[in-house]
Amino acid sequence: MKITHVETYPVRIPLKPERRMISALGRHTVSDYLLVRLITDDGIEGVGEATVMPRWSGETVWGAKHLIDQIFAPLLIGGDPAELVEIDRRMDAACAHNWFAKAAIEMACWDILGRAANRPVYELLGGACRELTIRSRFSMGAYDPDTAQTRARELVAAGFTTIKVKVGGNPREDLARVRAVRAAAGHEIALVIDANCGWDVDTAIACIHDLDDCRLSLVEQPTPDGDYAGLARVRRETTPPVMADDICFNRTHAAELIRNECCDVISVYPGKNGGIGKARQIALLAADAGLEATIGSNLELEIATAAMAHLVVACPAIAVEKYPGDMLGPSYHEFSIAKNPLTVAGPLTTLTVRPGLGVDVDWDAVHGNACPRPE
Repeated sequence: MKITHVETYPVRIPLKPERRMISALGRHTVSDYLLVRLITDDGIEGVGEATVMPRWSGETVWGAKHLIDQIFAPLLIGGDPAELVEIDRRMDAACAHNWFAKAAIEMACWDILGRAANRPVYELLGGACRELTIRSRFSMGAYDPDTAQTRARELVAAGFTTIKVKVGGNPREDLARVRAVRAAAGHEIALVIDANCGWDVDTAIACIHDLDDCRLSLVEQPTPDGDYAGLARVRRETTPPVMADDICFNRTHAAELIRNECCDVISVYPGKNGGIGKARQIALLAADAGLEATIGSNLELEIATAAMAHLVVACPAIAVEKYPGDMLGPSYHEFSIAKNPLTVAGPLTTLTVRPGLGVDVDWDAVHGNACPRPE
């Protein structure tokens, strides 16, 4: 089986007004993402998704399209989608970083392999180690305290048992927001904060101490990108477990986190880490070092969410039972680009047993919602 065609489709989908994201990275109101379709000489198609975000990974939808069309496609056409190590090697040799673009190619290869074998991807990854219905936490934007309280009550009523609150901006406003959520949700709900690299080290330590009475279950990425020493200091000088996310895109980053004793948990996901296989490698590396891993999110559509779910179902090192992750991206968006959308009901996302990633793209919806070219 050989790859004969590589196609890319920029798509734009707005977020639902009540789920638009505000964080230290700015506002996320619309998703400009890239879908990838690989076609083989056997007529089998596989799909992938590049959940790009310029402020975070440095990738744009048009940059990812150009990279895949002009740099990766010539290296892939004629190649075997089953040779995933070789495909990764070629892409890494041709271009540094650009994890989400590379992940889209790798997801599409897994989709092809599953469809060719008539098996879901999680079976190709070693089989299910947990149920196909997975509980997630809810990631709440940096809203004003009154809005945050209202949303917290709604989330508890919807069955969420873990709420993540975005912080990393003005400390006084951050603290007021977290306290408002704790007051509305009650103390039975697990409460997580995520600064997205927005705080400096001293601010992070002071704010975490100030929130001692809120009984935080986890503190996610409280310090700036690249500051391993600072993250380690936060871990030493505060009580809640610390999770690294925005600082860990590849195995080298994960090894530095481990070497510097920076964190208790590492957030992995296929898009951020360059593919399903590389995300699994980081989760296993963390487990070998005595750390936990969980699944993170960049507000994915169905394709990348399915890739995340297959990884979670097949990888026991991803401890979603202890540290619930984020696999709710499709429910944040106003509509779906899938003919058979994933079932997302409140905090629960259910993976199907369909072959490959299990998502059939509605290409009419994709063409009808193409991302406009910049002028």
